[in-house]
Amino acid sequence: MGSRLSVSEDGLLPDDRTTRARIRDAAIGCFAKYGVAGTTARKVADSAGVSPGSVIHHFGSMEGLRAACDEHVAAVIRQQKQEAMSSGTGIDVLAALRESNFGSLAGYLAEVLVEDSPAVAKLVDDLVADAEIYMEQGVEEGLVRATPNPRGRAVVVAIWSLGALVLHRHLERILGVDLTDPDVGANPAIAAYVGPAYEIFGDGIFTEEYAAHLQAAFAAHVGAEEPT
Repeated sequence: MGSRLSVSEDGLLPDDRTTRARIRDAAIGCFAKYGVAGTTARKVADSAGVSPGSVIHHFGSMEGLRAACDEHVAAVIRQQKQEAMSSGTGIDVLAALRESNFGSLAGYLAEVLVEDSPAVAKLVDDLVADAEIYMEQGVEEGLVRATPNPRGRAVVVAIWSLGALVLHRHLERILGVDLTDPDVGANPAIAAYVGPAYEIFGDGIFTEEYAAHLQAAFAAHVGAEEPT
């Protein structure tokens, strides 16, 4: 006979994540709630239901825990972006937003990105590198326009997106959308942000004529700067 999952008294399936994964996910939630300075091994342990010693045992230090959180956050974003790009031009953008499962990841990024440290620099570099890869995938799938400067575009788009998370309180104040809310994708108010964002990315800001003029001027400037 096959084994059956035992269900707890509250009707929920048991948490089958490893202890390491539970600590990591609890830490992401704590960093999002308390910030970097306010998150301690004890707070993470209490949230994960383990001892503070278990936190250090699995990650070596709070810095090691932060590194594991960074890697996980980048991996989740990478996976969801690649899945969206692989859907091709038939993707249902609103459905993808509703079904996204970022949880505390956006809040985590909003808190840690303000820190000027090598760890944050590496996180940003990883997110930019991933953005370049999945945007090129978007070009292949017909979602994204080709560009002669994929690296530069990935940098600008990633920094813009991350900047919106850092300034999320002002975005909520002005547009009524909290990008760090785990359920933001299911909130109808998300249209106040997504609409203008897709207008900018979809149609562009400048007219074709002016964009061509700027490109020509920039190309001439770059050519003049290059050594002969």
